[in-house]
Amino acid sequence: MSSIKQFYKLTTELIQFLEKSEEERDEKITHVEDLLNQREYIMKDINPPYTTEETELGKEIVKLNTKLARLLQDEKASVQKDIKDLQIKKNSNTRYVNPYQSLSTDGMFYDKRK
Repeated sequence: MSSIKQFYKLTTELIQFLEKSEEERDEKITHVEDLLNQREYIMKDINPPYTTEETELGKEIVKLNTKLARLLQDEKASVQKDIKDLQIKKNSNTRYVNPYQSLSTDGMFYDKRK
């Protein structure tokens, strides 16, 4: 099997995995990293000249790469959102436990009666 065919196969496998995976996040990230590393290794073996079939596969791979980039970006956004939510929850929990810890004194004034 040529390198381009292997690359195409791994790309489609990665897209299918990202679209349908219900695994735990850590396992999912590990599996995605493994597939990306395999793709990187195979990419180094792709050298010209290309046959017409390989050229057509290359065009299809370019389309799949844009879809893959979108899926990976969505996954990254999901992880970032969870991290942000966790930080907000941690901050609100800290304020609940010690509400007077972060009082601001810059707006304080004394009211003087005449």
